[in-house]
Amino acid sequence: MIIDQISVFLENKAGSVGRVTSMLAAAGINIKTFTLEDGSDFGILRMILSDTELGYNILKEAGVNVYKNKVVSVASPDEVGSISKIFKKLADNDISMEYIYAFHDVDTPKVIIRTKDLQHCDEIIG
Repeated sequence: MIIDQISVFLENKAGSVGRVTSMLAAAGINIKTFTLEDGSDFGILRMILSDTELGYNILKEAGVNVYKNKVVSVASPDEVGSISKIFKKLADNDISMEYIYAFHDVDTPKVIIRTKDLQHCDEIIG
């Protein structure tokens, strides 16, 4: 399933992540999952939120460097080899991944995939 994700570009300094997550919490927005990629001067905080539009608007209005984009969310059975099967399908169809991360949504593991061809990726593994 193709879903929205927000990406926040943060200075690599103490308190940056807490500032963003506090703003979302104050608005009653749940962070379902996140990943943080760091660099020497900045980091990219990617998040799936309970209310993407509201979260995006709150951060944008606060002057946070935030972007919204699409990713593919794939449910994966909680069993050995299930994620490997997803990646094999993608490779067999010549779909490369820009990045991935995963989380448990209630009792169902989910894999978040960013690729250049979201529609094709979703059709292959959806």
